[in-house]
Amino acid sequence: MAGAKPTDRARRAAYEVLRQVHEQDAYANLALPKLLADWSLAGRDAAFATELCYGTLRATGTLDAVLAAGSNRPLAKMDDTVRDALRLGAYQLLYTRVPAHAAVSTTVGLVRSTAGAGSASFANAVLRRVAGAELATWLDRIAPDAGADPIGALAVRYAHPEWIVRAFAAALDDVPPPADATRDAARDDAARGATEDDAAPADAAPADAAPADAAPDEAGTPGADPTATPAAAGAAGAELRAALAADNDRPVVHLAARPGAIDAAELARRVGGEPGRYSPYAVYLPGGAPGELPELRDGLARVQDEGSQLVATALAAAPLDGTDTSWLDLCAGPGGKAALLGALVAGRGGRLTAVEAAEHRAALVRAAVAGLPVTVLHADGRAVGERPELPAGGFDRVLLDAPCTGLGALRRRPEARWRRSETDLADLVELQRELLVAACRAVRPGGVLGYVTCSPHLAETREQVRALLADQPVPLAAVDARPALGADLPQLGDGPTVQLWPHRHGTDAMFLALLRRTA
Repeated sequence: MAGAKPTDRARRAAYEVLRQVHEQDAYANLALPKLLADWSLAGRDAAFATELCYGTLRATGTLDAVLAAGSNRPLAKMDDTVRDALRLGAYQLLYTRVPAHAAVSTTVGLVRSTAGAGSASFANAVLRRVAGAELATWLDRIAPDAGADPIGALAVRYAHPEWIVRAFAAALDDVPPPADATRDAARDDAARGATEDDAAPADAAPADAAPADAAPDEAGTPGADPTATPAAAGAAGAELRAALAADNDRPVVHLAARPGAIDAAELARRVGGEPGRYSPYAVYLPGGAPGELPELRDGLARVQDEGSQLVATALAAAPLDGTDTSWLDLCAGPGGKAALLGALVAGRGGRLTAVEAAEHRAALVRAAVAGLPVTVLHADGRAVGERPELPAGGFDRVLLDAPCTGLGALRRRPEARWRRSETDLADLVELQRELLVAACRAVRPGGVLGYVTCSPHLAETREQVRALLADQPVPLAAVDARPALGADLPQLGDGPTVQLWPHRHGTDAMFLALLRRTA
């Protein structure tokens, strides 16, 4: 790419990551920062590449519907390289302020260089059809009628699979109305998002460009209004639309100050950030590449969503009877919550055992907890009582941050919504139940268990807890999680469990249930 215009290099970088995602199952939030560094793209060029890459991945389903309507060739019969280039071009035409001639010509040139002149001619014809109408017009054409199919209409207008829209509606208890309000609100949200151009601000890229060792666990947006009450104050379906729209916002990085090493105010001063609204350890980073911060390299802080911080600190704050020095993180990879818990238990003169079944993730945990009183075990969390390091009834506090669909972090993992399937749920729910039983065995009588998922899906959250309490492997009592999260956190519902949301709290959609093992 030497000699190419900077914006063309940015487009090519976005395209190359799209290919890695679809051809190699790569994760964009890991692949893109590496490629930007390898190609020495920074500032506005990195911001432009980031917007194109992540935006195209988030909007893939809707872009595909537009391309299918604008082409005489089924998407499934298109060459993979051509399909990804068309998605990239259509995203520029519909969701950004890139001039149409620039979006079309650069995309056609990209197709010519990767697939030949014939494919370039085809791409030119398709993109000129796409450019013939604005996003709002295309949405009216391709979305199902909101009166007959409100879920399907929202799925297209907000670029989410239908099963995820249904899951959010159920979790929020907010059914969309069969009316024109669904169409008009979604069109307004899409129009507000169409603001990117080739001269994107230099601080736009780092929002998602977290370092590779931090990206799987952490990042978030501080922009949610803590006083808003969309479910109570808005019409039916309004909060569901807000939740879907929040998934399409560009997240801002959250940092977590390491307890005992630096406080949030000092960290914010050093990095030019802002102390978090809810977590005592959170700092909102306005821009820049977090991986370059000396505070991260020196172990004083790490990239971690404020919601992840809140659920970990809530477990540490929950009242218990008796000793409080032996803690367990049963599914610890990649290590963000283990690092926070390790620092907190160190302040109490205790020790954390961090368990991770995957060796490469266990290695990430070891790196994250370096210098803390943490023992990392490469083991299956279901082995409680079968290994001397995991004695039954041997822990005062137990965190189970269970494997889940990850629907709570879709804004940070742009391809995830299209990779996950509703059919994944059955196996995940079964695994969560097995790990929950093991966690119940691990906690001692009088101790506290925290069950966490980065998902609002009811099958993974409230229904999972309800089933556990109905068939208890050990005597258990539910603990109201709301007081442990702090008095400043609004819209926590009726308890005893808590569901955080990006549009309510500016965090990932983390779920927390606290359970006490009784005598």
